[in-house]
Amino acid sequence: MVRRGGQAPRGRVDRPLASEHESLVRELRGRVAVVTGAASGIGRALAARFAADGMRVCLADVERGPLERAAEEIAAAGAEILAVPTDVARAADVEALREHVLARFGAVHVVCNNAGVSLGGPVWEASLDDWRWVLGVNLWGVIHGVRTFVPLLVAQDEGHVVNTASMAGLTSNAGSGVYNVSKHGVVTLSETLYRDLAARGARVGVSLLCPSFVATSILDSARNRQREVGGDATRAPAPSADARRRIVRGLAPSEVAERVVDAIRAERFWVLTHPETVDRVRRRLEDVVAGRNPGPA
Repeated sequence: MVRRGGQAPRGRVDRPLASEHESLVRELRGRVAVVTGAASGIGRALAARFAADGMRVCLADVERGPLERAAEEIAAAGAEILAVPTDVARAADVEALREHVLARFGAVHVVCNNAGVSLGGPVWEASLDDWRWVLGVNLWGVIHGVRTFVPLLVAQDEGHVVNTASMAGLTSNAGSGVYNVSKHGVVTLSETLYRDLAARGARVGVSLLCPSFVATSILDSARNRQREVGGDATRAPAPSADARRRIVRGLAPSEVAERVVDAIRAERFWVLTHPETVDRVRRRLEDVVAGRNPGPA
């Protein structure tokens, strides 16, 4: 694990009282962020952006080599960094992540449940292992993050949760059924979390990140597929040339990270990074309200 800076005491961090409408984490400097899926793509960009704002950052990822390299590069700029290899599909790993962060930094203020994988193909062709793998990372990874970290934020009455879903969680494209299901789950989990926290009067914010195509390596995520969910299989369909082209031309992860930070400071729930895709969501909702059969996504 990469470590920079001194040891912080474990426990509640003193802070001035905030007014009812004041963002509790508007000032990021000196606060602690945890980012899963932080070795590459959006996760790495989030970690770098938080570090640039003076946060102490814990990077978590299942891919150890890239995780260590990302942590070393971000730490080289003077940030206080901790790297913890983590398989978010395993509750015990996420719980161990929490303990590493508390032992190192003493508190957590921003939690980004960001790790994700992708799988294509007709929904009826997906194997049980396909479902276990994608739901394990994309949905259970967020569930584990919420169950593990939100109680800390509620207890300290301060914090913000960012869950990464997708435009696939607001629409339902053909050829991405398993992925769509996982992301729709993250959407409703996050909306419910927002309302549960509001009902409790907890001063903990929630943001839901729903990007479209971003220039990441998610189409190659099977490289990290665990053996127990078919990681040694070779039958998985290769991503289409069109999908790769859209990813390569996608939004830069740094742009996504910038919009996430803006949303945290503004206490904004919805983070839709591709305005041109909003009409697709509107058409779907109009179909629902009108009782029409699903149209093209």
